[in-house]
Amino acid sequence: MNTLPLMNRNAGEIGRLIEIMRQLRSPTGCPWDRKQTTASLIPFAIEEVAEFMESADDGDVAGMKEELGDMLMHIVLHSVIAEENGWFKFEDVVDAISEKMVRRHPHVFGEHPKLADAEEVPGLWEQVKQQEKPTAFKSVLGKYPRFYPALLRAHKTTMKAAKVGFDWASGRDVLAKVDEEYAELREALDEHDQAHIDEEIGDLLFVIVNLARHCGGHDAEVLLRKACEKFERRFHYIEKRLIEESKAIESTDITEMESLWQEAKKRGVN
Repeated sequence: MNTLPLMNRNAGEIGRLIEIMRQLRSPTGCPWDRKQTTASLIPFAIEEVAEFMESADDGDVAGMKEELGDMLMHIVLHSVIAEENGWFKFEDVVDAISEKMVRRHPHVFGEHPKLADAEEVPGLWEQVKQQEKPTAFKSVLGKYPRFYPALLRAHKTTMKAAKVGFDWASGRDVLAKVDEEYAELREALDEHDQAHIDEEIGDLLFVIVNLARHCGGHDAEVLLRKACEKFERRFHYIEKRLIEESKAIESTDITEMESLWQEAKKRGVN
């Protein structure tokens, strides 16, 4: 058995983790790890961040520790892949973020006057960012990464547009727009035009986000998450009831599953 990672404990825990990832990426390492690219790892990175957020939200300290480790593993793996391609090393990542943290906190590490109120800090950050990456055009909508949660992005961008007066007057006006987009989607379905169908579904989702913004107590991201959790609880009820009856869900027809779904609702599974 190769004990290279164990032999490098004296290099420090981060150094050991880097060696482990290099070993896994080596010709004698793991086929799955060797196959990965920066692009192929994207869905896993999103999942790991979501799992950490859940642990933090639940106050699960052990879970937070585990999920932070998984996130760190991804950072190191991406860095090792970058090292193989001659782009940068893990040490470069650490140096870059260290320099940024010092640069973004001139009130702590520089000559900028001290700030006593946390609310003052974001404004200072924006000033520093503008100095780092000056741009000729800056939208009131801001800029979000491509993989930012789409529902949350729609909510935030339309909130910013609303602040300068670009918005529906009321929730009922948004509901009328929902009806309009729904009608356009039906037309696209009748045309059997897939590109048009996709566009109209996107438009409908976007308007639903704004309906939630005007009428809901929470943004659409929170509301859809709650709806997903409710669906999962009711579906789990179906699965457990079928197990009690020694039935396989794969061989159960939709009529029986729908009956159990209604049973779950009657029993208050929400």
